[in-house]
Amino acid sequence: MARLAQPARPGPVAVWLLVCCALIFAMVVLGGVTRLTRSGLSIVEWNPVMGAIPPLTEHQWEAEFEKYRQTPEYLKVNYGMSLAAFKQIYWVEFAHRLLGRAIGFVFLVPFLYFLVRKRIGRELAPKLVTLFVLGGLQGALGWYMVASGLVDDPHVSAYRLTAHLGLAVVIYGYMFWVALGLMYPEGRPTPPGVRRFAWAVTGLVFVTILAGGFVAGTRAGFLFNTWPLMNGRLVPEGLYALHPWWLNWFENVATVQFNHRWLAYAVVLATVALWIAVARAAPAARARTAAHLLLAAVLLQFGLGIATLLTIVPVSLGAAHQGGALLVLTAALFLNHALRKAQF
Repeated sequence: MARLAQPARPGPVAVWLLVCCALIFAMVVLGGVTRLTRSGLSIVEWNPVMGAIPPLTEHQWEAEFEKYRQTPEYLKVNYGMSLAAFKQIYWVEFAHRLLGRAIGFVFLVPFLYFLVRKRIGRELAPKLVTLFVLGGLQGALGWYMVASGLVDDPHVSAYRLTAHLGLAVVIYGYMFWVALGLMYPEGRPTPPGVRRFAWAVTGLVFVTILAGGFVAGTRAGFLFNTWPLMNGRLVPEGLYALHPWWLNWFENVATVQFNHRWLAYAVVLATVALWIAVARAAPAARARTAAHLLLAAVLLQFGLGIATLLTIVPVSLGAAHQGGALLVLTAALFLNHALRKAQF
């Protein structure tokens, strides 16, 4: 514990955390590509150590392909797929898993270095340990998600997919917040109502991201590809066709997309109201800049969402929309940090 006695040096530690944030951001976007290309079920085993080595010989490729040929996805969706086509989806999933391992390495090694060099203070150390533990849980949750699509139904559970996405967002947001605290240790008081409003908008953004996870998990984005109406109706048919009624929020594709749309509308309206509130509160320049960035990110994400829907979810726009969600969260956290009252 003596190594934790000295306070942190914000510069290099903050840069390291921001690099990790950038890698997590890339991981989330690549996760969207993996889902949209139906690559996530191509590797049927979870081997955290040896899994970092891809097939190197034709015999090894044939062995991996044979494992895939036993899965519901091959039998029900990709029956007759060639080895060359299998390699394409395999490499996407392999890249996703390899990036996850790289994030763990990039986080752990500098952490140990900073710890030995006494650049991590007592208050910071528990936060970093928590991030490392959450990262390990995220890897396990990723496999738990994949496993749901390897038995009977060739689709991963929407619940597990959303949990996997949600935990990634939590890790990213927490790490970014810790980095902000190192870069801007001094707070400047602002009206408490504005601060509460900013956190409420951030919570709404997070809920909207989770709703987007269910859109992805149920493939609801491939239906009702019109805007602003849903196939000519403000309220689509069958909105609450499932019983019990609460299942509609998570499993009824009409309800899932309807909810995501209206949450997005709420985010836009709330962000505009927050932008006005911040302008009237006249806080420090950083807070005003953060409010501008949040409004721009929300409008960009809203446009991306509409474009993704109308073009029936191409891989490029779908992945960009997933990345846009993190941009919105980043701007929201940046604003909250700029408005905070207490010191880090």
